[in-house]
Amino acid sequence: MKVSYTKVLNNQAGLDLVNNIHNLLNNDLNVIVYNFVDMLSHARTEMEVLKELAGDEMSYRSITASWFEHSPLHQALKKIADKNIRVVLATDHGSVRVKNPCKVVGDKQTTTNLRYKHGRNLNYEAKEVLAFRDPREAGLPVPTVNSSYIFAKEDGFLCYPNNYNHYVNYYRNTFQHGGVSLEEMIVPVWGIASLPAEACAKEGGEWGD
Repeated sequence: MKVSYTKVLNNQAGLDLVNNIHNLLNNDLNVIVYNFVDMLSHARTEMEVLKELAGDEMSYRSITASWFEHSPLHQALKKIADKNIRVVLATDHGSVRVKNPCKVVGDKQTTTNLRYKHGRNLNYEAKEVLAFRDPREAGLPVPTVNSSYIFAKEDGFLCYPNNYNHYVNYYRNTFQHGGVSLEEMIVPVWGIASLPAEACAKEGGEWGD
């Protein structure tokens, strides 16, 4: 098979994709990774203006939809809408809006992610997390001897005691991923078969099922 892999990390790379999209049709399979939605979730945590614009799930989705409608990705898809090809849209994970802090104590080697941590000598409230003292029980890697993993549940996020109140206020109501909520672990996969223009008109839209 003739395969291509394209990772789009910025707008210029997106425009390059638009200009090159017809050349990709010569391949048997094209994999395109678009990083914008993940970048948006992290930017919302760090930029006050985005916190104001995307204060809840509804406004966050609205901003994402508005971006897509005006994005190079949408332009690229429209360019190939009349081709007899199959497009599969998917994601590698979802995210959840975190609200409830969970205090965790660990050493300097403990990871910093807010929805999961692995390290040695982790101390936590057992009812607040899903824990694996033996990573092999969950098919997880064992980076060091005595490594263990904990995963935040529901809308919790994991914070260290140092500067606890500062980080709680900073990260509360942000969108995070890495935990074991349904929003993070169950992801959509949408398969679309492009139809010729006449068939699209009969279907009443640009895309057919």
